This record gives sequence, C-alpha cells and structure tokens, in this order.
Amino acid sequence: MENISSLIPFLIPIVLLQLGLMVFALVDLIHRERTKGPKWVWAFVVIFVNLIGPIVYLVVGREE
Repeated sequence: MENISSLIPFLIPIVLLQLGLMVFALVDLIHRERTKGPKWVWAFVVIFVNLIGPIVYLVVGREE
C-alpha cells in the first residue's frame, strides 16, 4: 500500500493535464462548425483514448 501512496504526487499532475485537455478539446469540438470527420467519432476519441485522444483531435481533427 505504501508504493501506491508514493506515486500519487506524480499521478495528480498527469490526471489534471488529461482532464484539462479533454475539457478543452470537447469545448472546442462543440463550438466548431466543421471537423475532419463526424463529431461523434472525435468525441469518442477525445473521451476514450486518454491523453493522446485530445492531442490527436487538436492537431488533426480541427478544420480551419
């Protein structure tokens, strides 16, 4: 049990980064008129592909 508690200070910033990126990507997805592909697919990628999903959407999925 002591091993898990020693990892918590390292996991909290990663979890906060993950949640922040997910919220940012989802808000952008909702407000954007056009995306490269269906919005429901991008929402699925952002929510279920953890840290990489929001980054992939922000780099590839948005249509300028």
